[in-house]
Amino acid sequence: QVQLVESGGGLVHPGGSLRLSCATSGTVSSFNAIRWYRQAPGKERELVASMPRGGNTYYADSVKGRFTISRDNAKNTVYLQMNSLRPEDTAVYYCSVVAGWSQYWGQGTQVTVSS
Repeated sequence: QVQLVESGGGLVHPGGSLRLSCATSGTVSSFNAIRWYRQAPGKERELVASMPRGGNTYYADSVKGRFTISRDNAKNTVYLQMNSLRPEDTAVYYCSVVAGWSQYWGQGTQVTVSS
C-alpha cells in the first residue's frame, strides 16, 4: 500500500504559476510510473502528465510546454510545475503512482485559475 498526499494547490491569476507536490510513502525511484491527473467540474478525469520508469515523459497537448513533471528520489516526492496557467486549467489535481500491478491515488488538491 502506498499513501500519497498532495499539496500546493490554490487560487492563482491567469498567467501565474503553481507547483504541486505529492509526498509518497514509498520509494519513488521504484515506481513503474508517476502521473498527474486532473478533473474539472462536469468533466471526466484526464491524464495531464506521466513519467514512466525508463520511458518517455508524456504531456497532454493542452499543457505541453507549460507543465513539467518531476521527482525527487531523496525526498520521495513528485512534483508538477505549472506555468502560464489558464482558467481552463481549473480542476482538482490528483497524483498517482503505479507500483507493481497496482495504481494508487492521492486525495486531490484544488487548483483555481481566475482573475
